[in-house]
Amino acid sequence: MLVLDVDGVLTDCRLWMDSNGEWKRIYSVRDGVGIKRLLEHGYKLAVITGATATDVRARVKMLGINFLYEGAQDKIPPFQQLQKDSGFAPHEMAYIGDDIFDIPLIESVALGVTVPEAVDEVKQVAHYITARPGGNGAVREICDYIFKFGAHSGRNSGS
Repeated sequence: MLVLDVDGVLTDCRLWMDSNGEWKRIYSVRDGVGIKRLLEHGYKLAVITGATATDVRARVKMLGINFLYEGAQDKIPPFQQLQKDSGFAPHEMAYIGDDIFDIPLIESVALGVTVPEAVDEVKQVAHYITARPGGNGAVREICDYIFKFGAHSGRNSGS
């Protein structure tokens, strides 16, 4: 299972407000292709985000991502709920995040990933830092990595 943060990972951290007063983000088509490819090959995906936004829900739905937990500044409770909902244990997961809220999850999973623009504290604990930036190919890079090398390529994996 691949678990994703949104802002700074699926996006480049920039937001803008539309004429209806709703926050909007730009998403990478290439990241979407990587996500769809993993899903088509039987992988499960989840999003855990601090955001509560219609554009995030629409993107998750459009891509067919299996689980969404939003409004989570503390990501541990939704991560624990994801384990119950999905049946996956942390050693069967990869997680990609970029800020201090993501550290507990990055440290808990088999493959903890971050992006080059992440805060220093996250880069210090991540197993892998993508070459591509958040919102512009980082998710595709890790999807391709998982697809190529398999689910047990992280530092903490049991195999």
